[in-house]
Amino acid sequence: MSHVIECPSGLRGTVRGLKVKELNILADRKLAKSGRQFDQILAGCWLETIDHGPYAPGDQSLDWGKVLQGDRFFAMLKIRAASLGPDYAFAVVCQNAACGHRFEWEVCLDELPVKPLSEESRQRFQEGNRFETKLPGTGTRVWFRLAVGADESRMAKHRQAHQDALWSTMLALRVIEIEGVPESQKRRFLEDLDVADAEHLRAAFDEVDCGVETTIEVECPECLGVQDVELPFGPSFFLAPKQTPRTEAASSHP
Repeated sequence: MSHVIECPSGLRGTVRGLKVKELNILADRKLAKSGRQFDQILAGCWLETIDHGPYAPGDQSLDWGKVLQGDRFFAMLKIRAASLGPDYAFAVVCQNAACGHRFEWEVCLDELPVKPLSEESRQRFQEGNRFETKLPGTGTRVWFRLAVGADESRMAKHRQAHQDALWSTMLALRVIEIEGVPESQKRRFLEDLDVADAEHLRAAFDEVDCGVETTIEVECPECLGVQDVELPFGPSFFLAPKQTPRTEAASSHP
């Protein structure tokens, strides 16, 4: 069955559910290491583009390597919903050290909050994908960009080369230019950032980004403690649960 969806940027099209050939892609470890699994799944399950949104229309099919990560993730959620329905159950371990109870939680994917791409971000993206902020600690100007699909492949390669440098790798992939810092010294500069400046950069990224809010608020049925967890997004996300979850209700917050 196919569904018409509208992504956070305004990209609109028709998607279908997964087939066994897409499950084969998810199980391909070589593709997983290259970060190209989602490219192939999106290309196969995206049937038609109705509105290109901020992306330039062309004669060829949509280039998912140039599509914003917020749109890609939203489309993957809708493909999963088209395959198995919008309800998704996952395991949670209570973060309360005195409890540690393991339970299952269910969330409706269609009810997750979505942040649309603002008009200003859309314009800047179309005009070269260049955004500016100023570090509070030093006043240094930093230019960065919205993350696109190709960054997932770059991130996968960098993770293999710099497994112990997740934060600096994430920042380096999005930062285009730093005032007064040569390109060859950019990574060292980012590694030497104060935590407050690094958090400022992350907040600047979030402010102009679009996408789905994946922080879920859950309540432990054992101790009744409330905690925030991130929506799990791995190969099992695209498989039907083996059993009916004990917890039926879920809540999320923007």
